[in-house]
Amino acid sequence: MQIVLISGLSGSGKSIAVNVLEDASYFVVDNLPAALLPQLVAHLRSTGYKRVAVAVDVRSGASIAALPQQVEALRSIVDDLRFIFLEARDDALIARFSETRRRHPLAAEGVSLEEAIQRERDALEPIAELGHRIDTSDLHANTLRAWIKDFINVEASEGLTLMFQSFGFKYGIPMDADLVFDVRCLPNPHYDPRLRPLTGRDPAVIEFLEKIPEVGRMAEDIRLFVANWLPAYVRDNRSYLTVAIGCTGGQHRSVYIAEWLARRFRDNARVIVRHRSSARRAMDRDAALPPA
Repeated sequence: MQIVLISGLSGSGKSIAVNVLEDASYFVVDNLPAALLPQLVAHLRSTGYKRVAVAVDVRSGASIAALPQQVEALRSIVDDLRFIFLEARDDALIARFSETRRRHPLAAEGVSLEEAIQRERDALEPIAELGHRIDTSDLHANTLRAWIKDFINVEASEGLTLMFQSFGFKYGIPMDADLVFDVRCLPNPHYDPRLRPLTGRDPAVIEFLEKIPEVGRMAEDIRLFVANWLPAYVRDNRSYLTVAIGCTGGQHRSVYIAEWLARRFRDNARVIVRHRSSARRAMDRDAALPPA
């Protein structure tokens, strides 16, 4: 049996995740009171369901506090349990609520939207560390759908899922990063007009960076750091570790090193690669297009 739990902040994209899983033929239960999770799983196991997705969030009230213990218990009886926690910056959440004109579930008389968001963050803080965190602040809905599909399609195995994520410092450090490495000190392909429109996945940029000795040293130093400390994160019962590699725009150097690291670790862990600033640039291009 595979179970995907979904939680996170209101307005962070939980409905998108639920829809992706439903389209992927999961049996989906949305807005389940956290206290009912053990009974639901027991019932679905006894009736033969193989792929189940359950959304649990702050709408569960005080019972959400029991979720960490319930997840720990489920891991001992379920073959494949995955947890997605969606979050976003305050400014992104406020903009989304303003656009949709929806009411925040913790909003009440005399409580501002900003205060409701902070209350929800505080209530969900113990839960965020349980799952694979995704910062959706700058993500297009289609990008989030693709990332959810990647997550559920990774082959199940024991141990930790390792994600290498490139990003641009000019957009801010992603909230979902566990380890952050700054590679802005490396020579920047951006200043070569021929390479400027390309990314760190293009052969010309790869060739440019591979000729620079300090690029190789930086990549190898990061690899050694992650390799040396990965067992400690495994012993800490971590299921997910996000290693963020940042350069100025998140287009060349960070993308190249994230891809390089992913290739080195694929034989030892479940690996996912994401390029955050590429998703941001795609969203900016869409916003700049004239209306149809």
